[in-house]
Amino acid sequence: MIKVLVVDDDKLVRKGLISAMPWNDFGMQVTGEANNGQKALEFLESQPVDLLLTDLAMPVMSGVELLRIARKRYPRLHMVVLTLHQDFEYIQEALRLGAIDYIAKVQLERERFDEVLGRIAARINEQREQRRKPLPSDETVFELDHGFVLMSLERDPDRNWPQEWGMPADETMLEVERNCWLWLAAGGEQRQWPDILPDHAGKKPRGMLLAVSGLAQRSWKEIQRWIRGYMENVIFYEYRPDRKMLPVSMKEPYETLTAPDEAELNRVKESWLLSSWVHHDRNFEKLLADMKSLRLRETQLMGLLYSLVMEWNRFFDQTQLGKIQMIDSIHCWYDVEQWLGGLRQSIRESSGQAACPQDITDCMAKAVRMLHTEIDKQLTAAELAQRLNLSRSYFSQCFKEMTGKTFNDYSRSIRIEKAKDYLQNTNKTILWVAEQTGYSDEKYFSRIFREFTGVLPSEYRQTRRKSPKGKEAADSP
Repeated sequence: MIKVLVVDDDKLVRKGLISAMPWNDFGMQVTGEANNGQKALEFLESQPVDLLLTDLAMPVMSGVELLRIARKRYPRLHMVVLTLHQDFEYIQEALRLGAIDYIAKVQLERERFDEVLGRIAARINEQREQRRKPLPSDETVFELDHGFVLMSLERDPDRNWPQEWGMPADETMLEVERNCWLWLAAGGEQRQWPDILPDHAGKKPRGMLLAVSGLAQRSWKEIQRWIRGYMENVIFYEYRPDRKMLPVSMKEPYETLTAPDEAELNRVKESWLLSSWVHHDRNFEKLLADMKSLRLRETQLMGLLYSLVMEWNRFFDQTQLGKIQMIDSIHCWYDVEQWLGGLRQSIRESSGQAACPQDITDCMAKAVRMLHTEIDKQLTAAELAQRLNLSRSYFSQCFKEMTGKTFNDYSRSIRIEKAKDYLQNTNKTILWVAEQTGYSDEKYFSRIFREFTGVLPSEYRQTRRKSPKGKEAADSP
């Protein structure tokens, strides 16, 4: 029987799928449901699941993030995505993350249930037939005390490693998760593996080898959980391309990643918003060490980098550097170091001809942040110049040099962009939108808005709500 977990933030959709689909006809049984990705992961940790059926757009944790994590932790889990017809830009990413199929919700509205489930069941059976050796049960207790964990921190490659190497490993190689394998050997075989496996690890993208002891008398479930935790909490930060093999013991506890202190997180973030790290090697190395010392989880680290890129782009978007692109993906801390180092070099090259010294550059960055954080106030160039202890004329000159726009043009553009966001995603009145973007006069706000967009605020909102995507955003709480 194929055990199914249904994940969708819309309760009516979940209940409709569970009650209407002919699961039993295809050897399937719904054993659980969840309203977001985080809840789904908690269920997967506690209950066996063969098929994960998930929506993509959900609060707390999106379906894409759920697929990414589930793919790592549960390599034999089959995954299918639910999508609206306008969500096809996400389908390619979902399939890349290992989804075997997707269900457009319009198909369900047409009650093509047999066709959908039949297709999914066929693909599950096909994949099951391709798997040659079953994993041990969770309760299986190991007798051997030593083994080797060979992993690739990148999850995109998907090949059969034992067959690729031509090694007789069918009886001794166990898949922990995607591109992470546990090798067990006894006697003479074990002695030669430290010479063989590091070479294979070095050929894998972000490859690494662990020589693990303390396996004896532990269950397969314990060993899997320990390896996954060690990868997430330790290897993520300790991986280096020149490190071939790392000896570890399951008998020695490792430090787990925890939520960082909010004040310390904000301090580190503020330090990266100053420009000293761009031109001074010592400051750059210190900021890297400070960020690493936070020991953020992968998703938390990605969130911090996203927030920094947003702040940097407020300043650099109109400069010679242009818009900074967020790092595509993070497999380990080493990726973050390399990306920040490359970004630093790009900023140095683009600002080599800048007329403003570093302290003035920092002042302009502060001014941009003030405009964004105090967008509900009608700040003037004179007021900001006074707060930054600069003359108004010098402030205006440097502001235009660093942002590419006059102070007034920049201020108006960010206010209008924020107003467009409010109009599209809330049901608040035009007066409320005007006040939240620094305009006390609704008529004056409407006139400025039309100058920038060509339409009145009310027309903009109405036009946006005509499209399915716009309507969905406007109707959201």
